[in-house]
Amino acid sequence: MKIAMLGSGFIARFYATSLHAQRRKDFIYTIYSRNIDNAQRFAADYQLAHFTDNMEEAINHPEVEVVLISLPNHLHEIAVAACAKAKKHVLCTKPLGRTGAEAKRMLQLVEEAGIFGGYLEDLCYTPKFLKSVASIQEGSIGKVLWTKSREAHPGPHSDWFWDKEKSGGGAIIDLACHCVEISRNFIGKNVKPIEVMCWAATQVHPIEAEDHAIGLVKYANGAIGQFEVSWTFRGGMDLRDEVVGTEGSIWLNSFLRTGFEVFSTGKGGNYVAEKAEVNNGWLFPVGDEAHELGYPNMFTDMFDAIESKRQPLETFYDGYIVNAILDAAFISAKTKQWEPIAIDDWRGDETLVETGAALVSFDEEYYLIKEEVLPNGDIKLILKNKQSGEVVQKNK
Repeated sequence: MKIAMLGSGFIARFYATSLHAQRRKDFIYTIYSRNIDNAQRFAADYQLAHFTDNMEEAINHPEVEVVLISLPNHLHEIAVAACAKAKKHVLCTKPLGRTGAEAKRMLQLVEEAGIFGGYLEDLCYTPKFLKSVASIQEGSIGKVLWTKSREAHPGPHSDWFWDKEKSGGGAIIDLACHCVEISRNFIGKNVKPIEVMCWAATQVHPIEAEDHAIGLVKYANGAIGQFEVSWTFRGGMDLRDEVVGTEGSIWLNSFLRTGFEVFSTGKGGNYVAEKAEVNNGWLFPVGDEAHELGYPNMFTDMFDAIESKRQPLETFYDGYIVNAILDAAFISAKTKQWEPIAIDDWRGDETLVETGAALVSFDEEYYLIKEEVLPNGDIKLILKNKQSGEVVQKNK
């Protein structure tokens, strides 16, 4: 498919490298940038025949089949509206909107126009993540009780991120959008997010938005999704996820420790990895950065979905739910209270309710709380009497 790329910056180049690697059949046909010199440079770097500083010209080009939005947050809705008007399929980088209301309008534009809307949440397409989700869906760790997703680095690369009006916020809108959607996939997208408790602060940078935040998202089945996001972390980009279930656990370290270590005196000054702060000493490069961050899998899913007329793994609706959760997080950061998540159009399961502890019967008299092997080889059983509720211990 022939693509119109909107935007010529950092993320656009990641997308272009992923799309044009290994002779892929979906390719960028034209590039739009607000700065014509940047558009021309991008076109030269990726050997594109067309470039422009007119967004509608790029979208409405008769050869273009799909539009890929890699613009600053405040321009997403404008671009989606233009795609809907032109009846062109659209893929949009994260976050979908600056607010739930903005994301909802974009969702409606796409659905009313009858076009494809793909939400480009790359961290939900990394090889480790996809295998983890498959394992959870197969029941390998039982019922998911708690997830934790962390993204932290020294701060973003462009000026608009630091402008609260243009971005919609700070570390929460930039990074927690990843973390929240990661947790939704682990817990189950059909499970309704209910409320949020969030702490946020501006600890380091002279900006209006938060540069550090920690939040808890409670779901209808009792599961908790925790996010930790920061623009204050020094030492590179830290991407980690954890999932705890009744029958097991999963730990993912996706970026900072890659299994690839290099020591350098700094001679040569080559690029190391995204958000790496130094190029000397012990370094932790990434062999194929786009692949490790999920971009090839993401685009394969998106274009396969368009061709087969199915929904992708990440849709505009998912982007809207993420924004609705983040709206509650911003409110909670101010009120210091649990805040309800306002979802106008919930399409998941309404019957799921919070459940109590799973009761494992040991025998007719007792429930089993825990079995543990002691250092001396004894096996201790912690039991609860079914009638009296008394907790006792016995040797097996």
